[in-house]
Amino acid sequence: MAKITANDIIKLKREGTPIVCLTAYDFPTAATVDEAGVDLILVGDSLGMVVQGHDNTLNVTVDEIVYHVSMVWRAVTRATLVADMPFMSFQESDEKTMANVGRMVREGGAEAVKLEGAQPETVARIRKIVGAGVPVMGHLGYTPQSVHYFGRRVVRGKDAAEGRVLLERALTLQEAGCFSIVLEMVPWQLAGLISRALRIPTIGIGSGAECDGQILVLHDLVGFYRGYSPKFVRKLADVTAAMRDAVKEYGELVRSRRYPAEEESVSLAEEVWAEVSELEKRPEN
Repeated sequence: MAKITANDIIKLKREGTPIVCLTAYDFPTAATVDEAGVDLILVGDSLGMVVQGHDNTLNVTVDEIVYHVSMVWRAVTRATLVADMPFMSFQESDEKTMANVGRMVREGGAEAVKLEGAQPETVARIRKIVGAGVPVMGHLGYTPQSVHYFGRRVVRGKDAAEGRVLLERALTLQEAGCFSIVLEMVPWQLAGLISRALRIPTIGIGSGAECDGQILVLHDLVGFYRGYSPKFVRKLADVTAAMRDAVKEYGELVRSRRYPAEEESVSLAEEVWAEVSELEKRPEN
């Protein structure tokens, strides 16, 4: 199956084909997600919550993202692989931003990076990143790295003024060279308007069906996260229950000595066992 590039993601919008995106953070889950046929895999800083157990994404470091991207890269043969740029990895300076992007690509194997927001400095750095040949995914609406600013007011664009700002910022990110933009927690009507105004695809999360594609955190989708579950999450499996049941059954099998069975054990040849079994008859010292 042909490898999907950032340019292919744009073509999917032109063709009117909805774009399927998910997160992944390690080799086995990335392999499964990729085999299932998703178009784009994001190694998101959401790993700070669903993998590390933090309350938000702010504790995630560049080293950690690179580590997880490298595991995912080894598994992915089809989907476009995007690395999240974590908090303070691109806000400080052009030099630090480009160094961190370089690590994502060289050490991690990322094929694109994602930056939150559209502040003037961020837009200028997106241009530099794109100019260096690295595709960039934007992120507007609710931006989790700004949690201490927005607090729990997660829905963005609820009034006309804010809606106009989001549209203008989306057009700015497109002009800066982004190949796609995540719209998080934006009212569906506004998300649809922005999607129609752009040549590049929008990837919705909690922003309705009129976006050009959708992304979810894999752990939310399959029921493998015990934290807060947003309204927009549709849980299609219950991995936690399945794993818990398997572990309980394993415990019962071990305690009742029904595991391991003889066919699950390694055996000695009869003649070897005849010789070794003599050890049981040796007198105690």
